[in-house]
Amino acid sequence: MKNFKDRVAVITGGASGLGREFAYEAHRRGMKLVLGDVQRDALERTMEDLRSKGAKVVGLSCDVRNGGEVQALADAAMETYGAVHLVFNNAGVGSGGLIWENTESDWEWVLGVNVWGVVHGVRIFTRLMLECARRDPDYEGHIVNTSSMAGLLCPPVMGVYNVSKHAVVALSESLYHDLALVDAPIGASVLCPYFVPTGINQSHRNRPDDVKMTDAPTASQLAAQAMTDKAVMSSKVMAQDVAEIVFTGIAEGQFYIFSHPQALGGVAQRMNDIVNQNNPADPYLATPQVRDALRGMMKLGVTK
Repeated sequence: MKNFKDRVAVITGGASGLGREFAYEAHRRGMKLVLGDVQRDALERTMEDLRSKGAKVVGLSCDVRNGGEVQALADAAMETYGAVHLVFNNAGVGSGGLIWENTESDWEWVLGVNVWGVVHGVRIFTRLMLECARRDPDYEGHIVNTSSMAGLLCPPVMGVYNVSKHAVVALSESLYHDLALVDAPIGASVLCPYFVPTGINQSHRNRPDDVKMTDAPTASQLAAQAMTDKAVMSSKVMAQDVAEIVFTGIAEGQFYIFSHPQALGGVAQRMNDIVNQNNPADPYLATPQVRDALRGMMKLGVTK
């Protein structure tokens, strides 16, 4: 997708973090916007600010776990603008702790947002975009699914999140190949950011009542939260930087998009272990102090 001006971008999780920066970057490139988010107040603030900058934007409350609400976002895009060209299946949440300590609600919430949200986005918007392409011989489209470096690695005390983000990588690769098979004028990318200060480390603030935590967090969950908070807030790469990287990747037809390509050494190690049938390498081999700190926090129940 080379041309962005006057095209339509749909963004889930569009009120904050990466989604909000995708919206600002899309506006800077002349796009019309459709934003969905579970945070209605944050969504209103983001839309108000965008409109003050001259953006054309509509927004809906959207829990991406619910296919009907994702469909409503698609309907709003078509009713308002008559087409969709760029889709960011971006909404995401996180939950940590030893994998056997995660509750059924943890799994339902994280997989509901991170996996089913992308599933709904792909199944609804791909068909809609193909129909737009049939009506417009000059049509260009692109779908970006937000995964994570955790979709290519398996760090400890992040099991539920790892599972969800690996699923997004597999779904995105399948989408890429299926679109190519039918010669669709639609590209696909998977975004795998590393630690970026987006607010995802505090995503529990928006955890719906039907999947609320009912038990006190375990020592491993507290330790995972503390480690994630520290890693996210120490990042030198900001969400705006990632947005620029992503739009460059879209224009260049790039499938795998990374915020921290220097982190790919761990991915290479994992792939090498798989090919050579080795047991998984210690993810903290190069940073044993991190592993030791994590173990210490888990033993002591220390959170900071």
